[in-house]
Amino acid sequence: MTIHTSNGSTYPTVDYDLHGLAGVRLINATTRDVATVTRQLGPIQAPLNREADVVIRFVDKLQLPSRLRYLGVNEAAFTDDAFLVLRSKHKSRARVQIPFQDIGRGCEIVCEHNIAAVPMLIAILNLTVLGKGALPMHASAFNYEGKGILATGWAKGGKTETLLSFMAKGGTYVGDEWVYLSADGQRMYGIPEPIRLWEWHLQEMPQYWESVGRSDRARLRSLDLLVRSMDRTVDSGIGRGTAPVKLIQRMTPILRRQLSVQIPPSKLFGQEGVGPMMSNPDTILFVASHETAEITVQAADPGEIARRMVFSLQDERLDFMAYYLKFRFAFPEAGNELIDNAEAIQRDILGKVLAGKQAFSVFHPYPVSIPALYEAIKPVL
Repeated sequence: MTIHTSNGSTYPTVDYDLHGLAGVRLINATTRDVATVTRQLGPIQAPLNREADVVIRFVDKLQLPSRLRYLGVNEAAFTDDAFLVLRSKHKSRARVQIPFQDIGRGCEIVCEHNIAAVPMLIAILNLTVLGKGALPMHASAFNYEGKGILATGWAKGGKTETLLSFMAKGGTYVGDEWVYLSADGQRMYGIPEPIRLWEWHLQEMPQYWESVGRSDRARLRSLDLLVRSMDRTVDSGIGRGTAPVKLIQRMTPILRRQLSVQIPPSKLFGQEGVGPMMSNPDTILFVASHETAEITVQAADPGEIARRMVFSLQDERLDFMAYYLKFRFAFPEAGNELIDNAEAIQRDILGKVLAGKQAFSVFHPYPVSIPALYEAIKPVL
Protein backbone atom coordinates (compact mmCIF):
# COMPACT_ATOMS: atom_id res chain seq x y z
CA MET A 1 0.00 0.00 0.00
CA THR A 2 1.41 3.43 -0.96
CA ILE A 3 1.02 6.27 1.52
CA HIS A 4 1.61 10.00 1.17
CA THR A 5 0.78 13.38 2.69
CA SER A 6 -0.88 15.70 0.23
CA ASN A 7 0.90 18.85 1.43
CA GLY A 8 4.32 17.30 2.09
CA SER A 9 4.23 18.29 5.77
CA THR A 10 6.41 16.46 8.26
CA TYR A 11 6.25 16.42 12.06
CA PRO A 12 8.67 15.33 14.79
CA THR A 13 8.78 11.67 15.78
CA VAL A 14 7.10 11.03 19.14
CA ASP A 15 7.93 8.00 21.32
CA TYR A 16 6.12 6.28 24.19
CA ASP A 17 7.86 3.80 26.50
CA LEU A 18 5.83 1.35 28.59
CA HIS A 19 8.38 0.77 31.38
CA GLY A 20 10.75 -0.85 28.89
CA LEU A 21 8.21 -3.60 28.15
CA ALA A 22 7.08 -2.12 24.83
CA GLY A 23 7.73 1.01 22.81
CA VAL A 24 5.41 2.96 20.52
CA ARG A 25 6.60 5.48 17.92
CA LEU A 26 4.44 8.03 16.10
CA ILE A 27 5.61 9.20 12.68
CA ASN A 28 4.24 12.28 10.95
CA ALA A 29 1.75 12.86 13.79
CA THR A 30 0.18 16.29 14.19
CA THR A 31 -0.34 17.86 17.61
CA ARG A 32 -3.91 16.59 17.50
CA ASP A 33 -2.78 13.06 16.60
CA VAL A 34 -0.31 13.06 19.51
CA ALA A 35 -3.05 14.19 21.89
CA THR A 36 -5.29 11.36 20.65
CA VAL A 37 -2.68 8.66 21.31
CA THR A 38 -1.72 10.22 24.65
CA ARG A 39 -5.35 9.98 25.78
CA GLN A 40 -5.20 6.25 25.02
CA LEU A 41 -1.80 5.48 26.57
CA GLY A 42 -1.46 8.17 29.17
CA PRO A 43 1.50 10.59 29.39
CA ILE A 44 4.28 8.01 29.02
CA GLN A 45 6.23 9.86 26.33
CA ALA A 46 9.93 9.09 26.50
CA PRO A 47 12.62 8.71 23.82
CA LEU A 48 13.27 5.11 22.80
CA ASN A 49 16.89 3.97 22.64
CA ARG A 50 15.78 0.88 20.76
CA GLU A 51 13.53 -0.07 17.86
CA ALA A 52 9.84 0.62 18.46
CA ASP A 53 7.59 -2.43 18.85
CA VAL A 54 4.60 -0.59 17.38
CA VAL A 55 4.96 2.20 14.82
CA ILE A 56 1.94 4.38 14.03
CA ARG A 57 2.37 6.34 10.82
CA PHE A 58 -0.09 9.13 10.07
CA VAL A 59 -1.00 10.21 6.53
CA ASP A 60 -3.48 12.57 4.93
CA LYS A 61 -5.09 9.79 2.93
CA LEU A 62 -4.47 6.09 2.44
CA GLN A 63 -3.77 5.34 -1.20
CA LEU A 64 -5.19 1.94 -2.11
CA PRO A 65 -3.62 -0.09 -4.95
CA SER A 66 -6.80 -2.06 -5.59
CA ARG A 67 -10.51 -1.93 -4.84
CA LEU A 68 -11.83 -2.45 -1.32
CA ARG A 69 -13.80 -5.58 -0.46
CA TYR A 70 -15.95 -5.02 2.61
CA LEU A 71 -16.43 -7.26 5.64
CA GLY A 72 -19.60 -6.21 7.42
CA VAL A 73 -21.15 -2.77 7.07
CA ASN A 74 -18.44 -0.12 7.57
CA GLU A 75 -16.50 -2.46 9.90
CA ALA A 76 -13.50 -3.73 7.94
CA ALA A 77 -12.23 -4.13 4.40
CA PHE A 78 -9.28 -5.50 2.48
CA THR A 79 -7.39 -4.93 -0.74
CA ASP A 80 -5.05 -7.33 -2.53
CA ASP A 81 -2.40 -6.83 0.15
CA ALA A 82 -3.77 -4.76 3.05
CA PHE A 83 -6.39 -5.07 5.79
CA LEU A 84 -8.30 -1.98 6.94
CA VAL A 85 -10.32 -1.30 10.08
CA LEU A 86 -13.11 1.16 9.35
CA ARG A 87 -14.32 1.91 12.87
CA SER A 88 -12.74 3.96 15.64
CA LYS A 89 -13.92 5.31 19.01
CA HIS A 90 -17.70 5.35 19.46
CA LYS A 91 -17.96 3.61 16.08
CA SER A 92 -16.83 6.74 14.24
CA ARG A 93 -15.65 6.18 10.70
CA ALA A 94 -11.95 5.58 10.10
CA ARG A 95 -9.49 4.10 7.61
CA VAL A 96 -6.68 2.35 9.47
CA GLN A 97 -4.32 -0.25 8.03
CA ILE A 98 -3.39 -2.87 10.65
CA PRO A 99 -1.05 -5.74 9.65
CA PHE A 100 -2.29 -8.36 12.11
CA GLN A 101 0.35 -10.81 10.90
CA ASP A 102 3.08 -8.50 12.27
CA ILE A 103 1.70 -7.87 15.77
CA GLY A 104 4.36 -8.85 18.29
CA ARG A 105 7.25 -8.63 15.86
CA GLY A 106 7.43 -5.01 14.71
CA CYS A 107 4.02 -3.78 13.63
CA GLU A 108 3.41 -0.62 11.59
CA ILE A 109 -0.11 0.80 11.74
CA VAL A 110 -1.10 3.45 9.20
CA CYS A 111 -3.79 5.97 10.19
CA GLU A 112 -5.29 8.95 8.48
CA HIS A 113 -4.87 12.19 10.42
CA ASN A 114 -7.44 13.38 12.99
CA ILE A 115 -8.73 9.93 13.92
CA ALA A 116 -10.81 9.74 17.12
CA ALA A 117 -8.63 6.90 18.49
CA VAL A 118 -6.25 4.29 17.09
CA PRO A 119 -8.41 1.14 16.96
CA MET A 120 -7.40 -1.67 19.36
CA LEU A 121 -4.16 0.05 20.33
CA ILE A 122 -4.16 -1.26 23.91
CA ALA A 123 -4.96 -4.80 22.71
CA ILE A 124 -2.07 -4.65 20.23
CA LEU A 125 0.26 -3.30 22.90
CA ASN A 126 -0.87 -6.00 25.36
CA LEU A 127 -0.14 -8.78 22.86
CA THR A 128 3.26 -7.25 22.18
CA VAL A 129 4.07 -7.30 25.90
CA LEU A 130 2.77 -10.88 26.17
CA GLY A 131 5.05 -11.94 23.33
CA LYS A 132 8.03 -10.71 25.36
CA GLY A 133 7.12 -12.89 28.33
CA ALA A 134 5.46 -10.28 30.57
CA LEU A 135 1.77 -10.39 31.49
CA PRO A 136 -0.90 -7.74 30.87
CA MET A 137 -3.51 -8.09 33.63
CA HIS A 138 -6.99 -6.60 33.63
CA ALA A 139 -6.59 -5.15 37.10
CA SER A 140 -6.04 -2.14 39.31
CA ALA A 141 -2.93 -1.75 41.45
CA PHE A 142 -1.77 0.49 44.27
CA ASN A 143 0.69 0.74 47.15
CA TYR A 144 -0.63 0.84 50.68
CA GLU A 145 1.48 0.98 53.83
CA GLY A 146 4.52 -0.45 52.07
CA LYS A 147 2.68 -3.25 50.24
CA GLY A 148 1.89 -3.60 46.56
CA ILE A 149 -1.73 -4.66 46.01
CA LEU A 150 -3.12 -6.07 42.75
CA ALA A 151 -6.93 -6.24 42.46
CA THR A 152 -8.21 -8.35 39.59
CA GLY A 153 -11.32 -10.21 38.43
CA TRP A 154 -14.04 -10.09 35.78
CA ALA A 155 -15.10 -6.78 34.25
CA LYS A 156 -17.30 -4.69 36.60
CA GLY A 157 -16.12 -6.85 39.50
CA GLY A 158 -14.94 -4.00 41.73
CA LYS A 159 -11.31 -3.37 40.74
CA THR A 160 -11.67 0.40 40.41
CA GLU A 161 -13.81 0.57 43.57
CA THR A 162 -11.05 -1.22 45.51
CA LEU A 163 -8.48 1.22 44.15
CA LEU A 164 -10.64 4.22 45.09
CA SER A 165 -11.26 2.90 48.59
CA PHE A 166 -7.53 2.64 49.39
CA MET A 167 -6.54 5.82 47.58
CA ALA A 168 -8.91 7.70 49.91
CA LYS A 169 -6.89 6.30 52.84
CA GLY A 170 -3.43 7.29 51.66
CA GLY A 171 -2.69 4.70 48.97
CA THR A 172 -0.42 5.44 46.00
CA TYR A 173 -1.69 4.78 42.48
CA VAL A 174 0.09 2.26 40.27
CA GLY A 175 -2.49 1.48 37.59
CA ASP A 176 -6.11 0.93 36.70
CA GLU A 177 -7.72 -1.09 33.89
CA TRP A 178 -4.39 -2.61 32.73
CA VAL A 179 -1.42 -3.53 34.90
CA TYR A 180 1.71 -5.28 33.59
CA LEU A 181 3.53 -7.99 35.58
CA SER A 182 7.17 -8.78 34.85
CA ALA A 183 8.03 -12.30 33.70
CA ASP A 184 9.37 -13.23 37.14
CA GLY A 185 6.29 -11.87 38.94
CA GLN A 186 8.40 -9.48 41.05
CA ARG A 187 7.29 -6.19 39.52
CA MET A 188 4.03 -4.67 38.38
CA TYR A 189 3.71 -1.56 36.24
CA GLY A 190 0.83 0.73 35.43
CA ILE A 191 0.07 3.38 32.85
CA PRO A 192 -1.67 6.64 33.76
CA GLU A 193 -4.62 6.25 31.42
CA PRO A 194 -7.78 8.09 32.52
CA ILE A 195 -9.93 6.42 35.20
CA ARG A 196 -13.65 6.07 34.48
CA LEU A 197 -15.74 7.24 37.41
CA TRP A 198 -19.47 6.61 37.46
CA GLU A 199 -21.92 9.05 38.95
CA TRP A 200 -22.48 6.74 41.92
CA HIS A 201 -18.71 6.68 42.58
CA LEU A 202 -18.82 10.44 42.95
CA GLN A 203 -21.80 10.21 45.29
CA GLU A 204 -19.87 7.70 47.41
CA MET A 205 -16.64 9.72 47.34
CA PRO A 206 -17.72 13.39 47.09
CA GLN A 207 -14.12 14.59 47.47
CA TYR A 208 -13.52 13.54 43.87
CA TRP A 209 -16.16 15.98 42.56
CA GLU A 210 -13.45 18.65 42.73
CA SER A 211 -11.61 16.86 39.90
CA VAL A 212 -14.64 16.90 37.58
CA GLY A 213 -14.85 19.80 35.15
CA ARG A 214 -17.82 22.16 35.27
CA SER A 215 -19.34 20.97 31.99
CA ASP A 216 -19.04 17.30 33.02
CA ARG A 217 -20.68 18.07 36.38
CA ALA A 218 -23.61 19.70 34.62
CA ARG A 219 -23.90 16.80 32.18
CA LEU A 220 -23.86 14.17 34.93
CA ARG A 221 -26.42 15.96 37.05
CA SER A 222 -28.76 16.57 34.12
CA LEU A 223 -28.50 12.96 32.96
CA ASP A 224 -29.05 11.68 36.49
CA LEU A 225 -32.23 13.75 36.87
CA LEU A 226 -33.46 12.59 33.48
CA VAL A 227 -32.81 8.90 34.22
CA ARG A 228 -34.52 9.17 37.63
CA SER A 229 -37.54 10.80 36.00
CA MET A 230 -37.73 8.08 33.35
CA ASP A 231 -37.43 5.37 36.04
CA ARG A 232 -40.33 6.94 37.96
CA THR A 233 -42.46 7.01 34.82
CA VAL A 234 -41.86 3.30 34.17
CA ASP A 235 -42.34 2.34 37.85
CA SER A 236 -45.65 4.21 38.06
CA GLY A 237 -47.25 1.83 35.57
CA ILE A 238 -49.03 4.69 33.82
CA GLY A 239 -49.16 4.12 30.09
CA ARG A 240 -47.61 0.67 30.41
CA GLY A 241 -47.31 -1.00 27.02
CA THR A 242 -47.75 2.25 25.08
CA ALA A 243 -45.23 3.41 22.49
CA PRO A 244 -43.90 6.34 24.62
CA VAL A 245 -43.26 4.11 27.64
CA LYS A 246 -41.62 1.44 25.48
CA LEU A 247 -39.34 4.15 24.05
CA ILE A 248 -38.43 5.27 27.59
CA GLN A 249 -37.61 1.67 28.54
CA ARG A 250 -35.28 1.39 25.55
CA MET A 251 -33.62 4.77 26.10
CA THR A 252 -33.02 4.54 29.87
CA PRO A 253 -30.18 1.93 29.72
CA ILE A 254 -28.48 3.94 26.95
CA LEU A 255 -28.57 7.12 29.04
CA ARG A 256 -27.47 5.27 32.18
CA ARG A 257 -24.31 4.10 30.36
CA GLN A 258 -23.39 7.77 29.86
CA LEU A 259 -23.38 8.55 33.59
CA SER A 260 -19.60 8.54 33.81
CA VAL A 261 -16.58 10.76 33.37
CA GLN A 262 -12.92 9.95 32.66
CA ILE A 263 -10.27 11.70 34.77
CA PRO A 264 -6.46 11.35 34.60
CA PRO A 265 -5.11 9.82 37.85
CA SER A 266 -2.75 12.77 38.41
CA LYS A 267 -5.77 15.10 38.45
CA LEU A 268 -7.90 12.75 40.52
CA PHE A 269 -5.34 11.88 43.19
CA GLY A 270 -2.77 14.67 42.82
CA GLN A 271 0.79 14.14 41.65
CA GLU A 272 1.88 12.97 45.10
CA GLY A 273 -0.71 10.16 44.94
CA VAL A 274 0.49 8.73 41.62
CA GLY A 275 4.15 7.95 42.23
CA PRO A 276 6.34 5.99 39.77
CA MET A 277 3.56 3.56 38.71
CA MET A 278 5.73 0.60 39.71
CA SER A 279 5.57 -1.74 42.68
CA ASN A 280 6.00 -5.29 43.92
CA PRO A 281 2.81 -7.39 43.69
CA ASP A 282 2.80 -8.56 47.31
CA THR A 283 -0.92 -9.32 47.67
CA ILE A 284 -3.54 -10.39 45.10
CA LEU A 285 -7.20 -9.50 45.63
CA PHE A 286 -9.72 -11.41 43.52
CA VAL A 287 -12.78 -9.12 43.55
CA ALA A 288 -16.30 -9.98 42.43
CA SER A 289 -19.88 -8.98 43.19
CA HIS A 290 -22.53 -11.29 44.69
CA GLU A 291 -26.24 -11.13 45.45
CA THR A 292 -26.07 -10.60 49.21
CA ALA A 293 -25.54 -7.30 51.04
CA GLU A 294 -22.45 -8.12 53.07
CA ILE A 295 -18.80 -7.86 52.03
CA THR A 296 -16.83 -11.04 52.62
CA VAL A 297 -13.05 -11.47 52.51
CA GLN A 298 -11.34 -14.85 52.73
CA ALA A 299 -8.02 -16.47 51.88
CA ALA A 300 -7.80 -17.68 48.28
CA ASP A 301 -5.65 -20.02 46.21
CA PRO A 302 -3.52 -17.94 43.79
CA GLY A 303 -3.50 -20.91 41.41
CA GLU A 304 -7.28 -20.82 41.17
CA ILE A 305 -7.19 -17.07 40.54
CA ALA A 306 -4.71 -17.71 37.73
CA ARG A 307 -6.94 -20.35 36.17
CA ARG A 308 -9.99 -18.06 36.31
CA MET A 309 -8.18 -15.05 34.90
CA VAL A 310 -7.22 -16.94 31.75
CA PHE A 311 -10.85 -16.63 30.69
CA SER A 312 -11.28 -13.05 31.86
CA LEU A 313 -8.34 -12.04 29.68
CA GLN A 314 -9.84 -13.92 26.75
CA ASP A 315 -13.08 -12.01 27.22
CA GLU A 316 -11.19 -8.71 27.18
CA ARG A 317 -9.71 -9.71 23.80
CA LEU A 318 -13.02 -10.55 22.10
CA ASP A 319 -13.40 -7.29 20.16
CA PHE A 320 -9.84 -7.61 18.91
CA MET A 321 -10.41 -11.25 17.94
CA ALA A 322 -13.49 -10.32 15.91
CA TYR A 323 -11.24 -8.21 13.67
CA TYR A 324 -8.48 -10.81 13.66
CA LEU A 325 -10.93 -13.39 12.32
CA LYS A 326 -11.98 -10.94 9.60
CA PHE A 327 -8.30 -10.55 8.76
CA ARG A 328 -7.89 -14.35 8.51
CA PHE A 329 -10.97 -14.48 6.26
CA ALA A 330 -9.35 -11.89 4.01
CA PHE A 331 -5.90 -13.54 4.11
CA PRO A 332 -6.29 -17.22 5.12
CA GLU A 333 -2.56 -17.93 4.85
CA ALA A 334 -1.40 -14.94 6.91
CA GLY A 335 -1.82 -16.05 10.50
CA ASN A 336 -0.08 -14.83 13.64
CA GLU A 337 1.36 -17.47 15.97
CA LEU A 338 1.35 -15.13 18.97
CA ILE A 339 -2.36 -14.32 18.62
CA ASP A 340 -3.28 -17.94 17.89
CA ASN A 341 -1.45 -19.13 21.03
CA ALA A 342 -2.26 -16.20 23.33
CA GLU A 343 -4.50 -18.25 25.65
CA ALA A 344 -1.85 -20.92 26.24
CA ILE A 345 0.86 -18.29 26.77
CA GLN A 346 -1.29 -16.41 29.28
CA ARG A 347 -2.16 -19.61 31.13
CA ASP A 348 1.52 -20.48 31.50
CA ILE A 349 2.64 -17.02 32.62
CA LEU A 350 -0.32 -16.54 34.99
CA GLY A 351 0.52 -19.74 36.82
CA LYS A 352 4.14 -18.64 37.26
CA VAL A 353 3.69 -14.99 38.25
CA LEU A 354 0.88 -15.60 40.78
CA ALA A 355 2.42 -18.70 42.35
CA GLY A 356 3.11 -18.29 46.07
CA LYS A 357 1.48 -14.86 46.36
CA GLN A 358 -0.68 -13.93 49.33
CA ALA A 359 -4.21 -13.92 47.91
CA PHE A 360 -7.76 -13.15 49.07
CA SER A 361 -11.21 -13.33 47.51
CA VAL A 362 -13.42 -10.29 48.06
CA PHE A 363 -17.15 -10.60 47.38
CA HIS A 364 -19.41 -7.58 47.66
CA PRO A 365 -22.79 -6.20 46.57
CA TYR A 366 -22.91 -3.95 43.52
CA PRO A 367 -23.00 -1.02 43.76
CA VAL A 368 -20.86 -1.26 46.89
CA SER A 369 -20.15 1.21 49.67
CA ILE A 370 -16.60 2.22 48.80
CA PRO A 371 -15.61 3.16 52.38
CA ALA A 372 -17.06 -0.17 53.61
CA LEU A 373 -14.95 -2.01 51.03
CA TYR A 374 -11.82 -0.53 52.58
CA GLU A 375 -12.92 -1.43 56.10
CA ALA A 376 -13.53 -5.05 55.05
CA ILE A 377 -10.22 -5.54 53.24
CA LYS A 378 -7.86 -3.55 55.48
CA PRO A 379 -7.66 -6.12 58.33
CA VAL A 380 -6.24 -8.88 56.07
CA LEU A 381 -3.44 -6.65 54.82
